[in-house]
Amino acid sequence: MTFLTMRNAEAHAVDVIPRLDGPAFRQALLSQIAAECRLLLLTALPKISGETYLLGAVADHARGNIHVAITPIRDSYPALTPDCPAAHYFERELHEQHGVVPEGHPWLKPVRFPHGVRAIEDVELFQVNGAEVHEVAVGPVHAGVIEPGHFRFNCHGERVLHLEISLGYQHRGVEEALRGGPHTRSIHLVETVAGDTSAGHATAYCQLVEALTAAGCPPRANALRVVALELERVANHIGDLGALAGDVGFLPTAAYCGRLRGEMLNLSALLCGSRLGRGWIRPGGAAHDPETAVVDDVRRRLAEAERDMRNAVGLLWKSSSVRARFEHTGILDREAAADLGIVGPAARASGIDRDSRRDFPGPTYRDYQPFVAVGGSGDVFARAMQRWEEIDNSLVLLNRVLDALPGGETMIAVNRPVANMIAISAVEGWRGEIVHLGVTDWAGRLSHYKIVDPSFRNWFGLAMAMRNQAISDFPLCNKSFNLSYCGHDL
Repeated sequence: MTFLTMRNAEAHAVDVIPRLDGPAFRQALLSQIAAECRLLLLTALPKISGETYLLGAVADHARGNIHVAITPIRDSYPALTPDCPAAHYFERELHEQHGVVPEGHPWLKPVRFPHGVRAIEDVELFQVNGAEVHEVAVGPVHAGVIEPGHFRFNCHGERVLHLEISLGYQHRGVEEALRGGPHTRSIHLVETVAGDTSAGHATAYCQLVEALTAAGCPPRANALRVVALELERVANHIGDLGALAGDVGFLPTAAYCGRLRGEMLNLSALLCGSRLGRGWIRPGGAAHDPETAVVDDVRRRLAEAERDMRNAVGLLWKSSSVRARFEHTGILDREAAADLGIVGPAARASGIDRDSRRDFPGPTYRDYQPFVAVGGSGDVFARAMQRWEEIDNSLVLLNRVLDALPGGETMIAVNRPVANMIAISAVEGWRGEIVHLGVTDWAGRLSHYKIVDPSFRNWFGLAMAMRNQAISDFPLCNKSFNLSYCGHDL
């Protein structure tokens, strides 16, 4: 057996994971990827029988399976990146965190600031040499209240040759803090991995804990989780469309969408008491069960907001000046998106038909399949239109769930996780696929916890989209991806 085949949020004994030697592990992963699978995860596991192991997981979207294998590693191993570009960020992180050298990796720059590094000047950055080539440095401190990140543009005149993105200013050690749990504070940590994706990360964590404890989630709680996730998706997508309109000076849509984002957040507050959905999704179910009158009020407000969204966003598509700025700007073609392992709306806007809600529904979306929209041109316009089509599909799904909420309880008891188990939980957050991996030790405590936020995969996509663009297009391209700094930094 080359791989252990798992389903989303399904626990297995650690001992049954196939342990391959280095060449066999490499061949197995690359063969699966060549057969239309995708690299889902690459991480170092804690010592098993005195050795450190490299775990590789590939996603089989056609069958809804996750294939997992491990191999022992010491000081170095042949890098996967030259044959699988999607591994490049994982291998950079592996080198940074464990000192293991993926030999043949083209650029082992730290993903986050390593220990002892305190300033951007201490990090080696990519350089472009040539006549009239110059660098433009932006950040890490930016105007307004956005989070810190450093951008270094290598330009020839106004044309960007390469964009180097350096993050890590908010590295909080979330994964390390989750080890030894689950603790009472664990759910609060995962809700703040990325503050605008509280429902997404909370659901991924709860699915994982429920798998490791052999617990379930009541049907009504699953339905409420879908509501939380889809409200989060709509709120952020409509806010992004307003921000994109603002970036090109189209104020009617910018103003309307800013208000409508607030309306969506207020619906979450009405259902659970928090505009960001915090305190709602908990291991074993949902902590807040709205009364029928509240659900009816949400449905009414949702219908009003949908009408206003169609009016506000319709203005965006009808404006020739907006279309001229959106179209053919910041193109990320399908081949580059696939090679880099881009996920979520950014991937679908480039023509990649993948959505974890449909492909890996897990317990949450098993009974609630959404429509999946797929674009193609991979430019700012495609990413904007992708957001609108996903809003449209989420509104349909929300109405379907709210019209037929199951009855019954919303919480069941969850015990300590079973000893020596492993599970992977995937959730399609509004930015894209969220992956949580958990491994328990002999006492049933989490000995290893790994989180892959969609921003971890997609920041390099922004860098590629900026190549050969005018540097003045950066704010628009950046907003069309709208990636998380803290979700990347963890």
